[in-house]
Amino acid sequence: MLRASLFALLGAAVLYGQKYNGPQPEKADLPYLVHADNLVATESGTAKQETRKDDLIAVVEGTTSPAATPLASPIFLIRADKLAPNDLEIYRLESKNGRREVILTHKKKPVARPVQCTVSHVADDLYRLEVNDELPNGEYSITPRGSDQVFCFRVY
Repeated sequence: MLRASLFALLGAAVLYGQKYNGPQPEKADLPYLVHADNLVATESGTAKQETRKDDLIAVVEGTTSPAATPLASPIFLIRADKLAPNDLEIYRLESKNGRREVILTHKKKPVARPVQCTVSHVADDLYRLEVNDELPNGEYSITPRGSDQVFCFRVY
């Protein structure tokens, strides 16, 4: 029993000591889509909030994001400086009237639901954000919880 525990502890120490040697994000606080050994920067911007009837809507200009992936379960790398990776949420956006939008609240009740994701620490200030389920084709935004900052991408 003691021997098995010792081997497990040594194995964990070896795995923990391994260094990440994959692609590195060029800029801090910008999520990058992972495509094998290539990284694609997401579209960085600011969402504007608008009120329409009983709805509060977040709006991003432009009909589609230039950052695109064919992967239904995308993975992102983020070199965190000011951004808190555990506070990132992904929302699906609708393209309407030359812009992208999501209804945040209806009659002051939250309606937008974030996509389920997992954040893991890769190395020093490097984090991996993985979508847990498959995303249908469309426009999406990664946003820090409670912020108007957006990092847009699309799945095709």
